[in-house]
Amino acid sequence: MTHRISRSRSLGRHALLLVCVSITCFPVLYALLISTFDFQQVFIYPPRLIPGISLLENVGLAWSKVSLGRLLANSFVISISVALGKTLLSILAAFAFTYFRDFPGKNLLFVVILITHMLPLPVRIISTFQLMDTLNWVNTYYALTIPFFASATGTLLFRQFFLTVPASLSDAARIDGAGPMRFLTRILMPLSYNNLVALFMVEFVYMWNEYLWPLIVTTSNEMRVAQIGIKMLVATDAQAEWNVIMAGVILV
Repeated sequence: MTHRISRSRSLGRHALLLVCVSITCFPVLYALLISTFDFQQVFIYPPRLIPGISLLENVGLAWSKVSLGRLLANSFVISISVALGKTLLSILAAFAFTYFRDFPGKNLLFVVILITHMLPLPVRIISTFQLMDTLNWVNTYYALTIPFFASATGTLLFRQFFLTVPASLSDAARIDGAGPMRFLTRILMPLSYNNLVALFMVEFVYMWNEYLWPLIVTTSNEMRVAQIGIKMLVATDAQAEWNVIMAGVILV
């Protein structure tokens, strides 16, 4: 009897997971299906469930209409730069808060850093744009990357991990003649490998999906990102070609 109840619960959990996966994957699969249709097939009712033969043509149109290749390259460069910069600055800041024990006012400074985490981008966007304009960074990679380098979340993540490292380990490194940077690169960073990879991936995906800031701080299509490219495909004077738009979405 107990075995049957356990099996029923297991089947119920798997059924629930299957439903959740289906709901999550449906928009992507439907976009892929639409991207295989030609313009007329998109509006057929009832909708077709059999893929068409126009996928490559739609991909080519999406690629050429908004220079999607350039926009994807911009997104990749910006995402990689921000992920690397934010990870590096976060680990250095966290190291300073934990390694230098007699650093005056470090707790107050850490609280100030955490407070900045409560300020969303829309609150900071005007002042940040004015700063970029003053520095003549508008429509440059500097404006698209440098404002995102600082990270209260990343600093907190690494600081909390570094606090779990025994103080005797840093004392032993000092006795052996290892300076702060050597202790960081040879001991702490290898121990923080999982945190490094996790933060890098999260920040890469975050920047890849960023839309508002690149839209505000860029003025030429050559500096736009892929997310804006999809919007450019939609915002046309003629009727939207959803087969081409979905092909662009699949590429992005």
